[in-house]
Amino acid sequence: MPNFKPKKISSYFHQFLQYNEYILAKGCLSLLRALSPRTASNVGAFICREIGTRLPVSKTADTNLRLVMPELTSTQRQRVIKGVWENLGRTVAEFPHLADLNHNTSVGPGWEVVGAEYLTEQSKKTGPVLFVSGHIGNWEMLPLGVAKYGTPFSSFFRAASNPYVNQLILQLRDEAMGEKIPMFAKGSKGARQALKHLLQGQRLGVLSDQKMNDGIEVQFFGRPAMTSSAVASLALKLKCPIIPGYVERLGPARLRIVVEPPIDYSEFSENNLENIHRLTQVINDKLEGWIKQNPEQWLWLHKRWPKEFYK
Repeated sequence: MPNFKPKKISSYFHQFLQYNEYILAKGCLSLLRALSPRTASNVGAFICREIGTRLPVSKTADTNLRLVMPELTSTQRQRVIKGVWENLGRTVAEFPHLADLNHNTSVGPGWEVVGAEYLTEQSKKTGPVLFVSGHIGNWEMLPLGVAKYGTPFSSFFRAASNPYVNQLILQLRDEAMGEKIPMFAKGSKGARQALKHLLQGQRLGVLSDQKMNDGIEVQFFGRPAMTSSAVASLALKLKCPIIPGYVERLGPARLRIVVEPPIDYSEFSENNLENIHRLTQVINDKLEGWIKQNPEQWLWLHKRWPKEFYK
């Protein structure tokens, strides 16, 4: 009888599925790229709005908004959730157009910048720098726009489960950047690589707005929230600047990069647990302020606060 090896067959089948998933993803990206950036953004917004608002995860967003923005009416919450899906759809659909959008312009597709002087000033200095932001507007544009001012930074990324798709995403980012910038996969290995990167005097960007179960508890919108302390810990250890910034969506394929002055933590610069907590709170307060300005541009779709709030 033939000597079948089920595990090997299963592995081949898994690779077959992954490759077909990659072909599908590549085809979708090609279709979006064939459209103008503005049209692609509008198509993405329409699809995500029509589908996303009907998904169960939208109930999580509604719970989050009722929890931390109780002043909103049901109609206002639904308007925010609709905007969340539209912004997410635009961000995804604009991804294959990152290279086309990566220029400073006062009108049309592209971006404008507020606070460019902080980047220009930093570009003249040496040593490690931390950039901190959140999933606001089209967050993919932040590292690209910042790099235009001589301050390119590496960042963490969540690797796609499909290695072919993951490579496709990284290639698009490199193409838009115009150069290959080190990227670190989330996890212990990536964290070690990022620390080594900083110790070599390089720059690192961190999105600090998501729940981190093994982080520390600080306040976020007046509620306890487990938060990554990575930025605070690294800054206090290396005595390096923290530059906060985010991307505001002005319209389809139209963005504003907002860069704020470096965070002043001189009053609690000693590297200890208390100051890590205090500095992490400062960062959360900044994120909260940005989100309150345009709540529909933040990802309210994940369970950011403790589990008991979602029972």
